[in-house]
Amino acid sequence: MASHISLKQLKVFSTLTQHKTLTAAADSLFLSKAAVSMALSELEKQLGHHLFDRVNNRLILNQEGHKLQPLADELLHRADDIEQLFNDEQSLSGQLRIGASDTLGNQVAPYLLSDFRRYTQHELQSLFISNSTQICDMLIAYELDIALIEGKIQHPELDATPFSSDEMCVICPPDHSLPAGSDIPLHQLEASHWILREAGSGSREFFLRVVAPRLEQWHEAFQLNNTEALINSVSAGLGLACLSRLSAEPAIRDGRVKVISLPLNMKRRFWLLVHKEKYLSPLLKTFIAFCHDWEREHQL
Repeated sequence: MASHISLKQLKVFSTLTQHKTLTAAADSLFLSKAAVSMALSELEKQLGHHLFDRVNNRLILNQEGHKLQPLADELLHRADDIEQLFNDEQSLSGQLRIGASDTLGNQVAPYLLSDFRRYTQHELQSLFISNSTQICDMLIAYELDIALIEGKIQHPELDATPFSSDEMCVICPPDHSLPAGSDIPLHQLEASHWILREAGSGSREFFLRVVAPRLEQWHEAFQLNNTEALINSVSAGLGLACLSRLSAEPAIRDGRVKVISLPLNMKRRFWLLVHKEKYLSPLLKTFIAFCHDWEREHQL
């Protein structure tokens, strides 16, 4: 085991984990393909282990690579912190890769990021929106730095802290026979048809955990991976749906759907997730603290 591992080698390794091919990594680093290949070979030689499996010209991180990744991530971030320490402007540096599940990504994150940019003057963030399961998978694979999701996901590699909350609701077409307003008995929803999000979605998980077990019979009419399509399908009379009040509010105001009130606790938590092995850089720490302060200020 040699002791001359360089930051350049670790930077090449980290870039390869993101881009998965020598060509793409070389383009990103503004290096030649040969230079990237040599840096990786030297690193693997010094460690005595291959870090990637070569599959059809793609580099897939193997078990040894996964062991190195959090340590490389931390060292590279700490190197950035050293540069920042002697930067007269003392500004936050680096990129922040944020993942968010559907409701948070569409209804909350844009406003949170706008305020964060105004507060910190840091503008290098990316936002990836998908269902909760995919967001967590990307966080575990170090493809994201932090995630905001609906519904708690238990995973041994992730730390989850409550970030905020919202209220779920059941919607139906405006001309549906069920009344809006006061609670209706659940038996009136027997044999109803439901439009659900795809597997891995927080709203689907909420429906299956809270509403479905209280119905003896129900039918899945459609499965959609887009909230707007789900709302439009309800408006068109294709079934009922259970989704976030934040997402449904514009359609409720426009009269395209109405809310069916149920005698159930429809509250759910939002969660902030980070990988347990992730180095919390000053930028990441600042963003986490900002999220909690922003929630209290806006009382989501």
